[in-house]
Amino acid sequence: MGLSIVLVVLSIIANKPGSVATMSALFTDPALMFITGVFTMILGLAIVVGHNRWSGGAVTVLVTIYGWVALLKGLTFLCLPAAAQSGLYQAMHFEQYFYRYFVVALVLGGYLIYGGFRGDATAG
Repeated sequence: MGLSIVLVVLSIIANKPGSVATMSALFTDPALMFITGVFTMILGLAIVVGHNRWSGGAVTVLVTIYGWVALLKGLTFLCLPAAAQSGLYQAMHFEQYFYRYFVVALVLGGYLIYGGFRGDATAG
């Protein structure tokens, strides 16, 4: 899981203008937001069902938290009206804080990679 986070984030950072345009277009298209919500919810649900562990170390708990956050994010995308989703995106100031958002993701991904490759089989 850590490797996929890091690889996706690096590809997003490598093309900031394209990534900002894609995110802006995504939040203006209710059909794409619905599909995003479905897939995000399925990802979160799979992690929650397959890895709902609240003990066993920081990496194990982070994977569980990631699953719950993805599940809630997916449900939010499915339940919020399009106008509310657009307002939420505007409130994030995505372009202005672009690198800040992805530094957090890179740190999380890097930590999960570290935990996964040091031999913790339940890690990312």
